[in-house]
Amino acid sequence: MGTLWQDVQYGFRMLMKRPGFTLVALLALALGIGANTAIFSVVNAVLLRPLPFDEPERLVMVWGSAPQLGFDLLPATAAEAVNWREQNQVFEQVAAFRSWAWNMTGSTGPEQVWGARVSASLFPALGVKPLLGRTFLPEEDRVGGAKVIVMGHGLWQRSFGSDPSIIGKAVTLNNQSYTVVGVMPPGFKFPGGENMLSGLQFSPKTELWEPMAFTDEELANRGTHNLAVIARLRPGATIAHARSEMTSIAAHLAEQYPKYSKGIGVKLVPLHEQVVGDVRPALLILLGTVGFVLLIACANVANLLLARAASRQKEIAIRTALGASRLRVIRQLLTESVLLALVGGAAGMLLALWGIDALGALIPENIPRANEIGVDAGMLGFTLIISLLTGLVFGLAPALQASRTDINESLKEGGRGASTGLRRNRFRSLLVVSEIALALVLLIGAGLLIRSFMRLQQVSPGFEPASVVAMEIVLPAIAPSNYAKPEQQAAFFQQALERMQTLPGVQAAAVVSSLPLSGAFESTDIIIEGRPNPPSGQEPQANYTMISADYFRVMSIPLMKGRTVSERDTKDAPAVVVVSETLAGRYWPNEEAIGKRLTMGFEKTPREVVGVVGDVRQNSLDVETPLAVYLPYQQFPYAGMTLVVRTASDPQTMASVARREVQTIDQSLPVSNVRSMEEVVSNSVSQRRFSMTLLGLFATVALLLAAVGIYGVMAYSVAERVHEIGIRIALGAQGRDILRLIVGQGMILTLAGVALGLAGAFLLTRLMSSLIYGVSATDPLTFAGVSLSLSAVALLACYIPARRATRVDPMEALRYE
Repeated sequence: MGTLWQDVQYGFRMLMKRPGFTLVALLALALGIGANTAIFSVVNAVLLRPLPFDEPERLVMVWGSAPQLGFDLLPATAAEAVNWREQNQVFEQVAAFRSWAWNMTGSTGPEQVWGARVSASLFPALGVKPLLGRTFLPEEDRVGGAKVIVMGHGLWQRSFGSDPSIIGKAVTLNNQSYTVVGVMPPGFKFPGGENMLSGLQFSPKTELWEPMAFTDEELANRGTHNLAVIARLRPGATIAHARSEMTSIAAHLAEQYPKYSKGIGVKLVPLHEQVVGDVRPALLILLGTVGFVLLIACANVANLLLARAASRQKEIAIRTALGASRLRVIRQLLTESVLLALVGGAAGMLLALWGIDALGALIPENIPRANEIGVDAGMLGFTLIISLLTGLVFGLAPALQASRTDINESLKEGGRGASTGLRRNRFRSLLVVSEIALALVLLIGAGLLIRSFMRLQQVSPGFEPASVVAMEIVLPAIAPSNYAKPEQQAAFFQQALERMQTLPGVQAAAVVSSLPLSGAFESTDIIIEGRPNPPSGQEPQANYTMISADYFRVMSIPLMKGRTVSERDTKDAPAVVVVSETLAGRYWPNEEAIGKRLTMGFEKTPREVVGVVGDVRQNSLDVETPLAVYLPYQQFPYAGMTLVVRTASDPQTMASVARREVQTIDQSLPVSNVRSMEEVVSNSVSQRRFSMTLLGLFATVALLLAAVGIYGVMAYSVAERVHEIGIRIALGAQGRDILRLIVGQGMILTLAGVALGLAGAFLLTRLMSSLIYGVSATDPLTFAGVSLSLSAVALLACYIPARRATRVDPMEALRYE
């Protein structure tokens, strides 16, 4: 231990002796280690950290599945949820839930609170106990049961001042009184969210839970798929066993209810996999990217150490002559490398802390568990381990090479010849080739994402988002509310629209049930009149949206044929529908769609097609346009609608005016989720923008490190060959000859690295196929453009030391040694 401490002290003195070398090495290591630590903090929080439930590996999501209809994951009906719970033998608990919103009124005014209606078995299934009070009793999960709620920790703190006596108190939700029976712990953020069924999220907006209490009508309805189902495996049960049993149950239900269940299977997804979703590939690619950056940084530092070792040959020879063994020399040099890496790791940790804050501003809201990203013991341990490994990786080869010193040659005066050229530095050249190759792979990956993002930005969403603001209004639709009846809901929104349309600056106003690009949608079977009925379970599906008269005008959705929804399309008027261009083209390709009739799956009477409008992207810009139908909201009232306003003034100013107008009609109604449609479009591509930005940033860092690496090798080569260059010039070599010699040697390394990098990129970019849109993973333009750009940067890095070499004074060079 004493000897080790001496090595550490000596190593520290040697680092301080060369501050320039130390600073450059620390900067490279801090960049590599800091980037790895910052991205690891994201990967750890999202992918590696166990879910905050009891034995989370036993939790699975249970979905319907109808791939032939385009539904790989299909929400369950209330009847299916009950059938699955009663007929299985493999699950300990089965619970259903559905996202929900309440209007909470109190001393601070109305507030919309998001959460879920859940089975009483949900909390036992998750294995989470409340901080205060209790969760739901089985008798409360029945029609006519007590009106009780469990609230989230954030809502309890924000609206009730962390009142410990909240249990048993009444809270007004949707103009009804509910009793608080429990408060969940601060880490509990599941289930709920505004659009839970399109992707489960641990959303901080999830703050309230109410018993589901299925009605007889809901249990009899096997056509409305709107529930998520979670289950806990029994001890010892495997997911394979559960899949087999649930497949048998689905087959039995298909025989028992062929009209509704034929062709619908069951799919089980581990809860962690469900939560992580499609974020996993992007995060793993980013983790691999920063790993490449760290390797490039290690290659740079290894090159620096090799250059430094050459200047220490005499010192090492003296230590060897005095009796130091080769192992002892290697240990000393490795101690210096590890010490350098640990200091670089400390600097990288500080850089990572700043990076995590920066990531907080970049990470999109739909990244699951993003709020859990931060500094913890795992992150500190990762930084320590990666620093130690980095020190060994970049220090071992230089230490082995430096320890092979020829004592006799090294102790001679001028023993280190001036002709130690590029051929005797093959390892350093190999490091440069590796840096170029790794940088090229990252740059091509970034180039593909940039081109993909540009293609995505060119995709038309089907509407014009500029100058449009959207805000949500959810009416309490359960008796004895003033909005329990459909006609009351229609009357409220009609009054709100009339008030909005009189405001100065408002060009048009409308309401819609599902905002485009929000990811929210509702779908149903459609039956085309005059066509043979398809086999049971293979009925065509279409998204349906309720709209008011001016909706297409507000959103600038083009009318292709016929007319749009009008004020005359009331409850007592003939039932009509407007269809999308794709739907009309599919079912009436060589006919006039206007005047045709179709029946919605939840209605018995057909609707007449009165208009055809342009296609609109509902889920995201990179998902194909779905078949869509639009219903007049007065014929099909809906309690939760989004108010959209096209304005000539500032959209945010209009939002505050709209909120005031709504609350003039009913001061108990909150207006929530206010955003411009430009924000909605931007948020729909936020994950792709996040991946592109980070990969582009890390690729740029890799490019700079690679350029510094090749510059360092060429500059050191020139310094070693001053004597040789002086002789060449003295014998008549021109400046262009010296320039061609040095640049040529550097470009040979560059071209070797480019060739190796192209091969690696051809293989590795295929892993990015899920992240790119409209561009091939082997896009020739990207491969060629990036290769030429990298070669140009390398050429500049070679030219600077080569230019310096042409200015060597032969007289000075001949006295160099």
